[in-house]
Amino acid sequence: MNPFVAVWDFVRLVWHRRYHSKKRIRSYQLRQIKKLFAHATTHSPFYRQLYQGHVIHSWDDVHNLPTIDKQTMMEHFSDLNTVGLNKDDVISYAVQKERDKDFYGYYQDQYVIGLSSGTSGNKGIYITPKAMTKRLPAVFLARSGLPLSALPYRILFLLRVFSQGFDDINAPLVSLKYLSTMEPLDEIVTAINDNRINILMAPPSLLRQLITKADEITVSLKRIVTYAEVLYPDDKQRFESVFATKVIEIYQASEGQIASACKEGHLHINEDLVYIELFDEEGNRIDTPHVKGHRMVLTNLVNVAQPLIRYEMNDMIVLDEPCPCGSKFRRIEHVLGRHDDLLYFMDQNGQTRYIFPDLFVRWIIVSSEAIREFQVRQRTVGSVEITIDMMGEDERIIPTLTSKIKQELQAFDIIESELEIVLAPIKLPVDKNKFKRFINEIDKQ
Repeated sequence: MNPFVAVWDFVRLVWHRRYHSKKRIRSYQLRQIKKLFAHATTHSPFYRQLYQGHVIHSWDDVHNLPTIDKQTMMEHFSDLNTVGLNKDDVISYAVQKERDKDFYGYYQDQYVIGLSSGTSGNKGIYITPKAMTKRLPAVFLARSGLPLSALPYRILFLLRVFSQGFDDINAPLVSLKYLSTMEPLDEIVTAINDNRINILMAPPSLLRQLITKADEITVSLKRIVTYAEVLYPDDKQRFESVFATKVIEIYQASEGQIASACKEGHLHINEDLVYIELFDEEGNRIDTPHVKGHRMVLTNLVNVAQPLIRYEMNDMIVLDEPCPCGSKFRRIEHVLGRHDDLLYFMDQNGQTRYIFPDLFVRWIIVSSEAIREFQVRQRTVGSVEITIDMMGEDERIIPTLTSKIKQELQAFDIIESELEIVLAPIKLPVDKNKFKRFINEIDKQ
């Protein structure tokens, strides 16, 4: 990594978020999209055909571009990427890496390959040039939300799978050690203590497992960083209380680094790395706070090797008021989860109504502090199965939780509902799939 490039990247990223006005942000985004459009239509046969007859002079032109989704991206992968990679060859390479559990190295010595199953189970291939991943330390320092006073960072990074891109974060002031979330909890605690870890990075589902071992952690954690899964407010408060440190969030997807925390700990969209469009249930564009988004469209502004332009995502978020930190990057109030996580019931008028997953999370978590984990499965409208993993069995939670949820649903005019609650251990996935708290199988029937 060139130290001068690293310093420049760090200064530029800090400057963008702290000092750019809304007007400058919009101007910057439009310039980047114009460059991306020109590069894609020149080097990608897929985009050249898709955008035939389109030009970009204004934001209206951008918003008139057709959208793509993961299925389209995968069907046309070989013609969509701009560096001449063949889909079958790349998938074969990625699958072999998975089988060998060899997560290091670059494809053709130039690209980091990410194989994602996503929450829907549909495979996705994502490529990142080595030139980009080698600049990740500066990005991490500028956008991790970690205080510089905690340097040098001694990070334990917990995820089911690793990749060369994560390893490239290592730098003179940043030491990152990886462990799989499938390692025994005792080994994870030992790694934290033996390596004098001061930054713990883990998905919320793993932190909930670690709660029972918190007293065995002898080092002082400066921050906990969560990712890969939704961090719900109640979980955040619980983690901060148990582990005696602040908890911040990185909103990272295979498609790009969508948002990261500011010095106040609030989540901001990385407006200079991605352009995010949000739409409500009726398809209207969302620009104001406190409106629940039902649809997200992403444009990755920095990866020209695999251009993702107006890429449909299933994520649902809510924007917040401007942040006290002063940044004009849009602030996120809540990450609600994915549209697939909505739960459906019939109200007393016979109309189908949906309930956002964050409400169900709160109703369940506040029922008992002994709940370690839970999972909600819906196979038919109006009926849900809830598996509860308790820290110590207490079957009294079943009638308590049943009564709580039915009472809350009545506020939405939902009188009839079928709830089946069982107590059972919940294990994290042993493959690379994310743990899903909500599994909706209605559309699969």
